[in-house]
Amino acid sequence: MPFHYDPGKLGPQEVEIAITHCGICHSDLHLISNDWGISQYPFIPGHEIVGAVAALGSEVKSLEVGQRVGLGWQSNSCGNCEWCMRGLENLCPAAEGTCVHRNGGYADRVRANARFVIPVPDGLESEHAAPLLCGGITVYNPLRTHGVNPSSRVGIVGIGGLGHIAIQFAKVFGAEVTAFSTSAGKEEEARALGAHNFVNSRESKALKEVAGTLDFILSTVNADQDWGTFVQALRPTGTLCFVGIPPSPVSVHAFPLISGLRSISGSPTGSPFQLREMLDVAARHGVKATTELFPMAKANEAIEKVKKNKVRYRAVLAN
Repeated sequence: MPFHYDPGKLGPQEVEIAITHCGICHSDLHLISNDWGISQYPFIPGHEIVGAVAALGSEVKSLEVGQRVGLGWQSNSCGNCEWCMRGLENLCPAAEGTCVHRNGGYADRVRANARFVIPVPDGLESEHAAPLLCGGITVYNPLRTHGVNPSSRVGIVGIGGLGHIAIQFAKVFGAEVTAFSTSAGKEEEARALGAHNFVNSRESKALKEVAGTLDFILSTVNADQDWGTFVQALRPTGTLCFVGIPPSPVSVHAFPLISGLRSISGSPTGSPFQLREMLDVAARHGVKATTELFPMAKANEAIEKVKKNKVRYRAVLAN
């Protein structure tokens, strides 16, 4: 590392981006190890990309050379299926990942369909904006989709790479925010990010005290929890939504779901429209990722630090 882009003919709808910043997320670690069986070697990771437009396809009219732009997990979709036609391109069965079978953001340049290349507002610094292109939209999408608003009581499980951004967005939406963490030492930081309440999820008494108080709980952790307790924390019609992936199957009793019309759901990243909206909201309300910057030449060092959970909260590579 760093890797270098192998130029070819630019498609009519494609945009070539000269990369300045690329975030490292835990998805990169899974892709590097081919845990999901979709990586193709030699593999160039990276899908939280900010850079400048270097070249435009002949039919691209929405962007200009030199413009600062972002690119997230997805680089293309079919454009014709039910989901694309509904503006939910992130659900397209033919969706193309930014670093799946193509160069990712640890290269010096990438290419993508222009629909997925998003202008970055002036109010966002590139270093802090890059992690929003995947981590940010991953938490923004479910908060928006589930109608979080000033009357909502929202719980955020985990104060890490995803959770620290989720707390900020939930506060922007006007919700009363309760942060859950197994680390009592994170209470001060959670409150500084915008949480109104803090619960140490290792303390059963503290968990019981929030029973029946929350409308929406967003789990950002990749660890097993007592999910039944979190379901019990929901008010009637409430939802427990997963964006983190626990290693074990999620197991809960059905009765609390039935009796309170509660539900369990999951959420992926978001559509290009949602990405544009999310960046605009972040720029206007000061939402940003807490980052640690590494030169691109030290990508391997940064990856190892992320593996060991020694980065607070998002590692970003810079060319």
